[in-house]
Amino acid sequence: MTAWTTIDGMRLRHLDVPASTGAADALPLLIIPGHTARIEGYLDLVDRLRGRHRVLVVDLPGSGESAKPERRYDLRLYEDVLVAHLDRLGIDQAIPVGGSLGGNLVLRLGHRFPARFPRLVLWAPGSAWSPKPALAATTDRLLAGTALGRRLFWPSVRIQSRFWYDADFEHRRAHLDDTFRYYRRVMSPGFVQMYWGLAADQLRRSLFELAPEIAQPTLLMWGDRDHGANMGAGVARLHELLPNSRLHVFPGRRHSLEAECPDELAEQILTGC
Repeated sequence: MTAWTTIDGMRLRHLDVPASTGAADALPLLIIPGHTARIEGYLDLVDRLRGRHRVLVVDLPGSGESAKPERRYDLRLYEDVLVAHLDRLGIDQAIPVGGSLGGNLVLRLGHRFPARFPRLVLWAPGSAWSPKPALAATTDRLLAGTALGRRLFWPSVRIQSRFWYDADFEHRRAHLDDTFRYYRRVMSPGFVQMYWGLAADQLRRSLFELAPEIAQPTLLMWGDRDHGANMGAGVARLHELLPNSRLHVFPGRRHSLEAECPDELAEQILTGC
């Protein structure tokens, strides 16, 4: 069952599922949703992980059912919110788990707080590319918090959605329809500002600069049909740069592994933890 907390004046929805049979010393898993994603998209994965670990998921500011204030949204805001959430729960250490934007945040949290996050699990992370400062500045200036940004949201997200699920995934249409209904329901200036603000900050920064300094054991995953934003090459480069990483490739899968293959993904996560 979801609950509510308030962090930095923002009311946030979160899920806290206790382990059913896990070892008492197993670290909690902090699942970090992708860009615009929400708790509901990870329930199948949570159900497969809860046997051995306490599992936490948060609707990040601007997404899901959480508050959507009109403000600046960037990666550091999300990092701070996630750490503050763990503080509220009295959790000193956790294993961050996430894909896309969530995977980006997994590595950033691991780099910033190595003692607090002793193992890292991620797939297809955003910012697995060289910095793109000019494009980031244009996105910030022209789209974040503007009427133009709202008009361009739907064309942008419909292009993006082509890369979320493989064409052979039998539930692809149902997942897309559900996501677009959710977007229409929560559409607001704050939601659009979050969408473009996080897009700009991920373009502005690169994980390649941080990766050599991340010493924790890291499980890096990728679906071999996920080539949006040259993701395959980006993941391969991260695997080279991370000092202590293991790469697992899911054949025939694309970007949203939590939806396409929750059983196989959970198996790898539990092995990596």
